[in-house]
Amino acid sequence: MITGKVQFHELSYREMEKLRQFRRDMIKAIPLVLISIPPFANYLVFVLMYLFPRQLLIRHFWTPQQQVEFQGIYHACRAQKYASILKGLMKAVPDINDRQLQSKLLDLCNKVQSGTHPHVLEIQSVRSLFSGLPLGLKRLSVDHMRLLCSLFFLTSHLPAFFISRRLNSHALELLQLDRSLSRLGVNQLNEPELRQACYLRGVNSAKLSTNECQRWLHQWIQLSSKLKESEASLLLHSMVLLSSNYPKPLCR
Repeated sequence: MITGKVQFHELSYREMEKLRQFRRDMIKAIPLVLISIPPFANYLVFVLMYLFPRQLLIRHFWTPQQQVEFQGIYHACRAQKYASILKGLMKAVPDINDRQLQSKLLDLCNKVQSGTHPHVLEIQSVRSLFSGLPLGLKRLSVDHMRLLCSLFFLTSHLPAFFISRRLNSHALELLQLDRSLSRLGVNQLNEPELRQACYLRGVNSAKLSTNECQRWLHQWIQLSSKLKESEASLLLHSMVLLSSNYPKPLCR
């Protein structure tokens, strides 16, 4: 991934985030551009933007109140898939040959399903399961990968090969963002940047205080800073494992 002569991973965190958001905004703007091509169609475009601001307007044009409302709606949509993703992890437990890893993953899933917020070390202890069998991205079932698409609001109506590539691409982009954020420091983010960073990684930050956002993002960076690119699947699943029950107390 290259921007001019500068590679993506060489950009600062804020430059990476702006580039990521710009690409997403351009994709969202394409339908409006196509609709506005015929003569006088621009009048229709204005009406559609007024009636459907969440679906058609890019985030830059949302009011602060709309940002909170619309992000809450989007988060609710992806959070509906969290339970199914956890069930998918549970289904993989019998396929694990190592009894100790099998027990750790089962215990982790049970804790999250029971409403307990897990510790980062518990998630890191099963990382080896997410680079190959049974939970590496290339090993996941098509149905499970389609559930993971909801984390990034990606279309799931594609062949398995393309879904796997898109998920891997988004996971690696997020990993690069995390590494850059780790160098910058979570405490260097202003409040809008902090809340957007948490939201991108699976949390409805509008429901959290500033301190809760900072604590959660520190936990996330603590986890992702230890991951390799081959463990991209764990990064995706951590959006569910770390987000489902926060800010409830950590399990002991």
